[in-house]
Amino acid sequence: MSKATSQSLYERAQRVIPPVAARATELGIVEAEGSYVTAEDGREYLDFASGVAVTNIGHNHPKVMEAAKRQIDQLIHGGHNVVYYPSYVELAEKLNELAGGDNMVYFSNSGAEVNEGAMKLAKKVTNRPAIISFKRGFHGRTLGTTSITASNAAYRRDYEGLLPSVYYADYPYPFHHGLTEEEESERCLRQLHELFQLQVAPDQVAAMILEPIQGEGGYIVPPVSFIRELRELCDEHGIMLIFDEIQTGFGRTGTMFAYEHFGVKPDMLTLAKGIASGFPISALIAKKEYMEQWPAGTHGGTFGGNPVSCAAALATIDVLEESALSNAREKGFYFKERLLELKHQHPNIGEVRGVGLMLALELIDLEGQPNPALLSFIRSKAIEQGIILLGCGTEKNVLRFIPAATVKQAEIDRVVTFLDQILQEQ
Repeated sequence: MSKATSQSLYERAQRVIPPVAARATELGIVEAEGSYVTAEDGREYLDFASGVAVTNIGHNHPKVMEAAKRQIDQLIHGGHNVVYYPSYVELAEKLNELAGGDNMVYFSNSGAEVNEGAMKLAKKVTNRPAIISFKRGFHGRTLGTTSITASNAAYRRDYEGLLPSVYYADYPYPFHHGLTEEEESERCLRQLHELFQLQVAPDQVAAMILEPIQGEGGYIVPPVSFIRELRELCDEHGIMLIFDEIQTGFGRTGTMFAYEHFGVKPDMLTLAKGIASGFPISALIAKKEYMEQWPAGTHGGTFGGNPVSCAAALATIDVLEESALSNAREKGFYFKERLLELKHQHPNIGEVRGVGLMLALELIDLEGQPNPALLSFIRSKAIEQGIILLGCGTEKNVLRFIPAATVKQAEIDRVVTFLDQILQEQ
């Protein structure tokens, strides 16, 4: 081993990569396939993080690799401000179809970038200044998307002032407030009406943006009635409803998009993460009547809709439609049932929640308070046992599970058995 490689990747990174680029582990990964990643020391880990909901059909799926390699041989970059190319147009056509038709699609590179585009489009179409976002929501790390993120004050520290005319509304979190779903939904809607009365008139609001199921905020699933009420409010006041499905899209919840669980269609849909199995691309889908009001030159970007990323996305969607979506629904139901069994056995589990394979445990202490120490303990022990798990939640006490939609029952059982054993020791 050369001098340059005598240290681990983590050790080498400390000299050249700033601490702002934090990692959930110290693992150096050199290979991956399916639900597993292989570290530089040769040890294999069961990955229930999926690159934070990116490798939704598993790592290095052969159909995605084949499509990407074929595209590399044909065209690596065309420049979506210069020319048109097949994978770009075909992906836009497919996404339009998946979203119900009568839409147009704009490609960017990342989740934050596509959320920036959505806000710009809403402001352009409505000619209104204000954006309403929701507490505990996460939408990105750029200055614009930091302005609409309210899941951690650290994301905003030293970056104020940010985008003006941003207002925050409460997002339903029944467990946290000790209320029923109906009571919590009514509380949040009252707060939103108060926001309109006291802070910003609804005819000044360009858009509401929300994750239909909150991700970083704690894998919080809102009542269906709440999402439907938001749709009605937006229709009443001419406000554009934006669903940030960057973490929830492409099979994560057992359907292609999470909005399908609520029977509510947004005016705009922002997508990234799982769209292309790890190749960088994001997409803004919006009604054609709105997109046609976005004049040439008022938004743009050099690398959006890269040919290889588009080809990988088309292959990813094919795999989801062929088998992975049905597997995600089936295995998601099984996994949640197993987690509910754990809850009945272990008082440290306050709530099991989630949809499909977007699942979480809220961890509490014996007094019913958030238990971030237990989350850290479980995650560190999981690494020792060759399992990668992530946390989330504004109180840093939510253990989330993000397996691939191709996950096997035996892999779920392995994680549940580990959790049962570790919680018995508490």
